[in-house]
Amino acid sequence: MRSQDQDLSKNTKAASASKTQRLHKLLAQSGMGSRREMEKYIEAGRVYVNDSPATLGQLIHEHDIIKIDGKTAHLFFDLKFPKILIYHKPEGEIVSVSDPQKRTTVFSKLPRIKNEKWISIGRLDINTSGLLMFTTSGDLANRLMHPKFEIEREYAVRIFGELTEEQMSKLKSGVKLEDGFAKFDEIRYQGGEGANRWYQVILMEGRNREVRRLFEYFNLPVSRLIRTRFGPVSLPSRVKRGMMLELEVKEVEKILKWLDMPFSMVSRNESLNKVKARKKHAHPSPYAPKVKLDRKTMLDKKIKKIKRKPVKRRIRSASDIKKI
Repeated sequence: MRSQDQDLSKNTKAASASKTQRLHKLLAQSGMGSRREMEKYIEAGRVYVNDSPATLGQLIHEHDIIKIDGKTAHLFFDLKFPKILIYHKPEGEIVSVSDPQKRTTVFSKLPRIKNEKWISIGRLDINTSGLLMFTTSGDLANRLMHPKFEIEREYAVRIFGELTEEQMSKLKSGVKLEDGFAKFDEIRYQGGEGANRWYQVILMEGRNREVRRLFEYFNLPVSRLIRTRFGPVSLPSRVKRGMMLELEVKEVEKILKWLDMPFSMVSRNESLNKVKARKKHAHPSPYAPKVKLDRKTMLDKKIKKIKRKPVKRRIRSASDIKKI
């Protein structure tokens, strides 16, 4: 009996421990933001637990009531299967929820989701276009953004001028910028016309205007900058500027496995069932968003080229032309 009681108490403790999580991790897991952002929220006194100010590293139980800026937060103790959205950002849009200067923000274009919010995976400045990713998982965003995980970012860069072999070698070995040491992991010449030259570059971090500043180190201004890849995800050619694509459940699963991140099979199957139900009951809506949504898979399927039939044109004869 004693051994049974001991086993029961161990199981009870394990169960209670499994339902206890660090506050900042739980908030990020529930899609409230990245772990860093949540730590800043807690430090700023914006988070309350049971009507008391939260502290960093605080343990949270299922029955605790969490409020952010006075509003109750809906938290998920079990890992919820994340959503991932890719957006082909055009130039002229800023990566911010709001802007005092009333400039167009990327978040104003995103589809609304219930009880969750989109978190941007990295940023692109207003003059940079290309691949911008969003997710509902703060943990996933943190895994892709944090420098310690060394996730590759790939860009196509057009500059006014041309790098010498010595300068390219120096950019790979590293140069000292105002905020520290920086370098490209790869840099390849891609040709060009006139005074403009294109380069393909890869780096492992995303500091503010880092690509531009590395070229400006040699007084070579960047005239165009396009992000073409972030980690395992490349920008599909069919996703044109201003278009977005929500990845399918199976595609998200591949990315999670690539990152070696755990996920719940229950939440995965729930997500699949929701997608199937949405497709089954889909109907045209007068409230469809202006942004085009392309829900085809981007990792497995190939686009079939449209075969155009030759057009037979009747050649006019001289007799068809009326004499004036």
